[in-house]
Amino acid sequence: MAQQARIFYQQDCNVSLLEGKKIAIIGYGSQGHAHALNLKDSGCDVIVGLYEGSKSWKKAEDQGLKVYTAAEAAKQADIIMILINDEKQKAMYEKDIAPNLKAGDMLMFAHGFNIHYGLIVPPKDVDVTMIAPKAPGHTVRSEYQAGKGTPMLVAVQQDATGKALDMALAYGAAIGGARAGLLETTFRTETETDLFGEQAVLCGGVCALMQAGFDTLCEAGYDPRNAYFECIHEMKLIVDLIYQSGFAGMRYSISNTAEYGDYITGPKIITEDTRKAMKKILSDIQDGTFAKDFLLDMSPAGGQVHFKMLRQKAAEHPSEKVGAEIRKLYSWSNDEKLINN
Repeated sequence: MAQQARIFYQQDCNVSLLEGKKIAIIGYGSQGHAHALNLKDSGCDVIVGLYEGSKSWKKAEDQGLKVYTAAEAAKQADIIMILINDEKQKAMYEKDIAPNLKAGDMLMFAHGFNIHYGLIVPPKDVDVTMIAPKAPGHTVRSEYQAGKGTPMLVAVQQDATGKALDMALAYGAAIGGARAGLLETTFRTETETDLFGEQAVLCGGVCALMQAGFDTLCEAGYDPRNAYFECIHEMKLIVDLIYQSGFAGMRYSISNTAEYGDYITGPKIITEDTRKAMKKILSDIQDGTFAKDFLLDMSPAGGQVHFKMLRQKAAEHPSEKVGAEIRKLYSWSNDEKLINN
């Protein structure tokens, strides 16, 4: 059994280590805005780095932040957190950040993809660390504002100063992570488990399962609206129960009929062949096959042809049209409701 990783909390972190340090947040999307605003509210000296013409430039300024080009922000900063899309990081790093790194700087990431697969190779005289929130950016922000926090991962890839972990923990505490817990990991573990979870379970696995259930009921002659309710709409209800109380709590809350069906049918869906497919998915992530294919498709030469084709195909699934109509019925949705209560 692997050694249990450490979890760090508020008392393990010294936010005062960030005093006198200028922090540059590169990117102002979901995570970028949350990190920058939380750091600002924690009293840190934070700036934002964007490309010229970015739609987020004015938004960040309107929220009280100083904005510069990515290159200028990197030049000014002692700590640089990269929060742009994985496929754009290498080119941006080489153009804007690498020429402006100073010995003793700390380069930070919220996902290990570019470091783990060797796309970005920082100089040996800088710290390389990770703080990866286990929540979308808007949740990182709202939980911080509520005086709480979201769990986060912390990792050190390169410790040039001897203080990399302490500095990363200080950053994690400043954006609210230590209020919930900072779980120690590695760039490799975070990258491989994150990609596997997304592909085999959270996005790829769950979406394919829901749509297969929808298709099965529709092909058997049932009303697509019934199929949507039973196989897609109710997924949130079940996941919320699991999120709150685990599998046992979910099973406590459902009927005996549903629980019995759960036990006898789950193994029929997740067969040995399914588990073999999962192992192949993990293997492709571990050996770099997935990263190579993804980056090729995202490159100028690839033109995102395969990606855009897959996106279009997914958008055309019958459940999307039915779902758009069903969601208009929700009393908690204000967008073009079919019935007003």
